[in-house]
Amino acid sequence: MRTLYILVLACLSVSPAFARPSQTQACYATQYAGDGYSVCIFNPKQDDIRLFHKAPDGTLYGHFDNLIPDLAKRNEALDFAMNGGMYHADRAPVGGYIEGGKVITPMNTRAGKGNFFMKPNGVFWTWEEDGYSGGSVMSTPEYIDNGTHDITAYATQSGPMLVIDGKLHSKFRKASNSRRLRNGVGELEDGRIAFVISDGPVNFFNFASFFKDNLKSENALYLDGVISRLYAPALNRNDKGAVMGPIIGVVRKKGP
Repeated sequence: MRTLYILVLACLSVSPAFARPSQTQACYATQYAGDGYSVCIFNPKQDDIRLFHKAPDGTLYGHFDNLIPDLAKRNEALDFAMNGGMYHADRAPVGGYIEGGKVITPMNTRAGKGNFFMKPNGVFWTWEEDGYSGGSVMSTPEYIDNGTHDITAYATQSGPMLVIDGKLHSKFRKASNSRRLRNGVGELEDGRIAFVISDGPVNFFNFASFFKDNLKSENALYLDGVISRLYAPALNRNDKGAVMGPIIGVVRKKGP
């Protein structure tokens, strides 16, 4: 049974047009517990959130600057982008990856070492069906058991989960000295999606606490660290760095 979709429709007893309120995305810089963060929040019922990995000719995008002109050819503009999950040396996704409804890489349920395998890991995904759309963050087992894969538009699997049902991941320690630049994604109480990047090195405990206590996010997912990068014209950000794997972006039509 497609549990999540049924619950969503139960809450949306209105027409699809009315269910898509006009809501402008917000990007802002803030401080929490002595650390700086940049935050961009979008409404998946309205904003066009996509995942990008390779261009139509099969070449890897790798950088925000390679994606922007490709979108322009389709009269589209990039309003926001962030690295979208962990990848191998060849930039192929480590975890599950779905783009435009097509499964590129299946969900990874194996055991292993490293952040991705710090269970539970999780999935950020968006869905579309019958004129409705939305997005969510959930643990990998929950996503697999949900039965909503046939309506998934985009999905990226990463790990670990930062916040699970309102609680920090059990393996995080406040006194940890493992501090890195980090980025992640969280689902807010009103259904909007928050993308966050730290402005400097932070540990997992403080990064996850920002989602839980500052953003009131019930579920949040770690995307990556060290290589984390942000494209946000509203913040004058177009970070440069190493070649990336998957990219999360928010796209808008430039005009008629």
